[in-house]
Formats: sequence, C-alpha cells, structure tokens
Amino acid sequence: MAEVATSASSSANSSARSVSLLVVVDPVARRLDGESVRIAKDVLSAGAAHTKVCLPDGPEEFARALRRRGSRRPVVVGDDSALLRAVALLHRQRELAGCALSVVPVGSALGLARSLGLPTGAVAAARAVLDGAERRLDLLVDDSDGVVLGAVGIPPSPVPVPAPGQAEAEYDAGTGPGAGPGGPGTVRPWLRTCQSFVRTLASSRPARTAVTPGAAGPARLRVEVDGATLVDLDQPVDAVTVMPGAGGVAVVEVRPLSVGAQASPLTASGRTVTVSGAHFRYRADAVVCGPVGTRTWVAREGAWGLTLPTG
Repeated sequence: MAEVATSASSSANSSARSVSLLVVVDPVARRLDGESVRIAKDVLSAGAAHTKVCLPDGPEEFARALRRRGSRRPVVVGDDSALLRAVALLHRQRELAGCALSVVPVGSALGLARSLGLPTGAVAAARAVLDGAERRLDLLVDDSDGVVLGAVGIPPSPVPVPAPGQAEAEYDAGTGPGAGPGGPGTVRPWLRTCQSFVRTLASSRPARTAVTPGAAGPARLRVEVDGATLVDLDQPVDAVTVMPGAGGVAVVEVRPLSVGAQASPLTASGRTVTVSGAHFRYRADAVVCGPVGTRTWVAREGAWGLTLPTG
C-alpha cells in the first residue's frame, strides 16, 4: 500500500487548515477514473493542514488503513461499495459513534452517494470534505451484524451497471456535472415514494453475487414490524422494501401480487423488521445476500456521521 504525506501552504480558511486527513483511495476508483482521483487529492492536500494519502491494493489494506488512522479524519475516495465497506468496518470496530466519515464519490456506482446528498463532482465533493459539517444519519443493522445505509430490496432485481464515471471537466472553476440532489436538509426523507427506492437500488451494482435472470418474482414471505404481522405467507408478494426512516425507525413497503386490479402497497414503520419464509435473497444497498430463511433489521438513530455540504 502506497502512502503519501503532504503539507498545505497558507490559506485564508484557517478552520479547514486545522484539519488532518487520512485519504483512502479505493483501487477501483483509481482504475476507472484516475483523473478525478488526482483532482480530489490535489484539492484536499491544498485545503488541510496535513493530508496522508493511502493507496490500498485490496480490502485488507483498506481496512488496515482505517484502523491506523489515529486522530486523522478519514476520507474515502471511491464508489458506493467503498463507502459501504468503510461504514461496515467502522461498525465492526464499534467506532461509528465517534467517527465522522467523509467521502469523495468516484466510480461508476454512485446512486447511494447521491441519495445521501453527497456531490459527485471531484472538486465539489473535496471542498465539501473541507468546508462541510457532520450530519448524524440513521442506518439498519441486521442480525448478522451487517449494515444498510440506503435500502433493502426483496427479491434483488437485476441491475444495469452504468458507464464508468468521467473526470470533472472544470477543475479550476470548481464546477462539475454531478452535484447530488438535495443538501443536508433534504437527505432521504422517510416518506419518499417507492420510485426513489427503485432509483437508489438501480444505481448500485451487486458486489458479491450476480442475480440470475428470472430470479426475481412473486414470493411468499412473512413481514413483521415490531412483532405485528404486516403480510403473511398466504399472500404472495412482488417486492418488499425496507429502509432507514426518520427518528430511528425503519420504513417498510410491501407490494402484494396483483391479480386483475393493481393491489395497493402496504406500508408500516417501526424499530424492528423481520422477514421470513422460504429461503430468499435480498439486496442490501449494493450487495446481494442470501439465501436466508429469516432476517431481522433494527433501525439505529444517528448511528453514523457523514460530512455533507452546508447551506
């Protein structure tokens, strides 16, 4: 793993200059969009008192860099999978509560980053790292200690992989083509419609297993919210979606199998959601998991911190 330490020159922004950063660059980001990575490193190095850049070659070195960050604020340069990997590592180390994570989204799968309110242009995202503020966000933790930031989808539908991201076109001007929708005040409102769930899922690629054609379809599942049954095994369903809501609850939507007239979705919210039935697969953000016979997700309020643009 390559490491580069840089010191910044003088600047009018004294608060940004007091920051010490550990910048961990995902190898996939370096391969797909090296120019955006270079731009992000330049902006961060010029804006912080001290910047240590780590170039891990794989997941083990990625994890080791985060563990050895010391007092430096961690900055992940990479796509949704890199963001999820960093949050999962910090969760397993039980360090999410005391660590504000910063992210510069670079890569081909950035749907989750956008939904969280992160800019996706290299300059805008790097400046948000330097000038932004920490926001505490909810997440879901399952009974295997896995974390979910965006949404769970059952069954996991096939997802097209978008073209690799392009480097930001206007480096000096500080403008870019990819500012994420919404700022900190519009991050993932829990009453967002099912279309937003689908957009988030459809912009992330599977990281562990591929979904075979025809795998998605009606299923018989029992969905319980805080112990109350929302749908039982006698009602076939087309899809189930679970996502973190506001105030430490999980928001659930079940789409029953429609025969003739379209059936209305069933919705509920609660702290704990359990899905059980015949062995099923599910997509948790960018990762396809399973098969499992049962899985429980618990909502945790303000469980992790993300640096987001202010204003």
